[in-house]
Amino acid sequence: MCDDIPRDLFEAEQGQRVSMGAQAFILPGFARPWMDQLLEALKGIQTQAPFRQMLTPGGRRMSVQTTACGNLGWVSNEYGYRYSPIDPASGQPWPAMPDCLLELAQSAAREAGFNHFDPDTCLINRYLPGARMGLHQDKDERDFTAPIVSVSLGMPATFLFGGFNRSDRPARTILNHGDVVVWGGEDRLRFHGVLPLADIPHPQLGSQRINLTLRKAG
Repeated sequence: MCDDIPRDLFEAEQGQRVSMGAQAFILPGFARPWMDQLLEALKGIQTQAPFRQMLTPGGRRMSVQTTACGNLGWVSNEYGYRYSPIDPASGQPWPAMPDCLLELAQSAAREAGFNHFDPDTCLINRYLPGARMGLHQDKDERDFTAPIVSVSLGMPATFLFGGFNRSDRPARTILNHGDVVVWGGEDRLRFHGVLPLADIPHPQLGSQRINLTLRKAG
């Protein structure tokens, strides 16, 4: 069991960094100064690389819709998970990573103690009511020394942050619009996920949650 993580919900207030582990933090509301630029940039990304539901290696359709930006994009099909410089839906390179997104990710990484973060990919997941993400590790990247920066937009979600085994009981926290989570170092390979999303419409984005996860994949 993972006994160093509290079992109850983390208490997160805007402006207060909340520790989930030695090198894992919630930064409540951290993305808000970039929000207008970020939402505008996302419109362009979705136009160039629309959301789609990918297949798992087992042949099941994922409940979340995905797209990506950056030099690489995370893709999944019946043959497995991998990063590709080409969007398989269009045969074209993924949209470039917007400057505002890169600036946000690097600022959040520094706030969490990770300097010189240089992400080359951003996986963008769109959750509609009922969509979920099972407990998993982010381990398709070549570089585990870089942190993961995760930005939440839209409806609230219950984020699960566990141990190094899938069977470890995860802690839970509610992530709201503008919250950022950063984990790396000794916490880099912890299991994490999202419970099925309740339909609590966001005033601006409606009945959806968009999650941007930035990594150094290459």
